[in-house]
Amino acid sequence: MNYTLSDFDYHLPEELIAQSPAHPRDHAKLLVYNRETGEIIDDVFYNLGKYLPKQTKLVVNNSKVEKCRLMFDEGKRELFVTSVRNNNTIEALVRPGRKFKLGKTVELVDGITAEVTHVAEDGLRTMILNCDLDDPRLEPFKYTPFPPYIEQDESLADEYQTVYAKDLGSKAAPTAGLHFTDELLETLKSQGIEKEEVTLHVGLGTFAPVKVDNILEHDIHSEWYHINDETAAKLSQAEHVTAVGTTSVRVLESVVDEDGILNPGFGETNIYITPGYSYKRVDALITNFHLPKSTLLMLVAAFMGFNEMKRLYEHAIQNKYRFYSFGDAMLIL
Repeated sequence: MNYTLSDFDYHLPEELIAQSPAHPRDHAKLLVYNRETGEIIDDVFYNLGKYLPKQTKLVVNNSKVEKCRLMFDEGKRELFVTSVRNNNTIEALVRPGRKFKLGKTVELVDGITAEVTHVAEDGLRTMILNCDLDDPRLEPFKYTPFPPYIEQDESLADEYQTVYAKDLGSKAAPTAGLHFTDELLETLKSQGIEKEEVTLHVGLGTFAPVKVDNILEHDIHSEWYHINDETAAKLSQAEHVTAVGTTSVRVLESVVDEDGILNPGFGETNIYITPGYSYKRVDALITNFHLPKSTLLMLVAAFMGFNEMKRLYEHAIQNKYRFYSFGDAMLIL
């Protein structure tokens, strides 16, 4: 079936958009769905171990969120740093655009300026700072890049990192992993469920809106990933693999061959998973509830079936699950 963008639209009451995480993290609600039977169970995330197969490998994304949002003049001017070319040359989305015209040098704060050397078609600016990006004078202006539907609240910065975050580089959190606590991971380990780590630095491309009605015409951005030799070997031999989040899925399905063997290494992936895709190395998926018309929703629909995705989202809304980055979780078996 050829799906259009409108097929992935749904209405979400605004009060179901979570503005803060559950406390403790693992007390978020958990919707458990069995693909074989169609059964839906409503539970709590700390009971995850009741449902995971004992032989599964739990694959998490250990990327850490950067404070890449620079805000000046009480938020009236903003640089959202998307990539760093060297210590003082950056690419950034800016606000307001009229202040950052090509060739202009903009004073960001006393003594710190940014010269605009290139403006791309999508508005992305290449800029040269007159100081290093890690200059201590910039620290008070660096903020956590919460999504636009979450009010900027730096007191929640630590809660927007997974407990196993290590490698700095993401522009957004791999949010399915936010539900794990160290205690829950230890409980799962005692059941024989081992955690394996991969890295995918979440870029803006994951969340960029799809603007074409024919979803297959969407051009998804690349994101940097890494999977080491030991992890690739363990997962290639695993009886069962549970991916924590769509970012872990993107790594696994980018490096697997037709025989289910994972190739270690690093690089850029622009894998785009839509209904009709055949998964090769993911047997179960833990994920949050995603934005309408998003590539993440399409990935989930490809894993569980389009009609079942619609049914589960209706169930979640009726049962007042909390949605998006700080929201509740779903386990698809």
